[in-house]
Amino acid sequence: MVDVVVVGLVCRDIVMTVDELPASGSVPVGTRIETLGGAANQAVGARQLGLSAGLVGVVGQDTAADLVLDQARRDGIEVSGVVRREGGTTPLVVGVVEADATHRLLEHVPAEALLTPADVRAGAPIVGAARAVVADLQQPDDAVAETVRLGAAAGALVVLDGAPDDPDALADVWDGVSVLRADDDELAAYVGSVPEGTDAVVDAARELVARGPGVVALGAGQAGNVVAWRGGARVFPRLGEEPVDVTGGGDAFVAGLLRALLDGADPETAGWWASAAAALTVTRLGGRPDLDAEAVAREAERAAGR
Repeated sequence: MVDVVVVGLVCRDIVMTVDELPASGSVPVGTRIETLGGAANQAVGARQLGLSAGLVGVVGQDTAADLVLDQARRDGIEVSGVVRREGGTTPLVVGVVEADATHRLLEHVPAEALLTPADVRAGAPIVGAARAVVADLQQPDDAVAETVRLGAAAGALVVLDGAPDDPDALADVWDGVSVLRADDDELAAYVGSVPEGTDAVVDAARELVARGPGVVALGAGQAGNVVAWRGGARVFPRLGEEPVDVTGGGDAFVAGLLRALLDGADPETAGWWASAAAALTVTRLGGRPDLDAEAVAREAERAAGR
């Protein structure tokens, strides 16, 4: 059995730093990092926190696919569920970070690199053996729905990360969702509009819990994150120092949340774990986390005042 299977984007990730991007012309690059990226970073974070992990996704038949799959294997991630699309091109995400921490993402995700329901079904052996399944909603809605069906049928903790293109696309599988994670700009897909103010985000989280998921984690802008569950809700402030690069914060948040929930922690404790994992990730360049379970536990306990 695998602890966590992430069903979503598997890409080549390149991160570069510059002092400042000019309106036009060239600019020298300070630091350059190339690695595995996309939703796969959630699997990376899970492995770093002591969980076993696998991937279901699509790459091409190019050299970039060899690079990212080799990296995943070195990370100890099961990649039997990753499809190598004939004639396809592996997705590429380029992040450019300026000295003031402004960051821009350039994304090339070809249509043939998106998951289909058939791709998800091909990954059923690994999905069906997972304790938790994360569905990346940057993938087509029908592939996400198939992921939820398979995960729920196997009795897994099913996590939705993001928002669907069609708000009604997941209606038939909503009962199979255990955890919902959405950022500030994704929340409108579920509640109709973007809530104004932290109290409104808390109300939205409580409303979503009442619809079915046992845990709902929502971005709340500068206030941090809101986590709600049956019988409670809490605002979790942003922890740590000023971020260097916020790109990987969300993926690390999901990894920390899962580690705690799979350990049997209550949702409030899981919220502190998620917040600590995110804080420790955004202090470094790039979306790839570099987590240590003991360090996350210490930061979570410190933040919770224990």
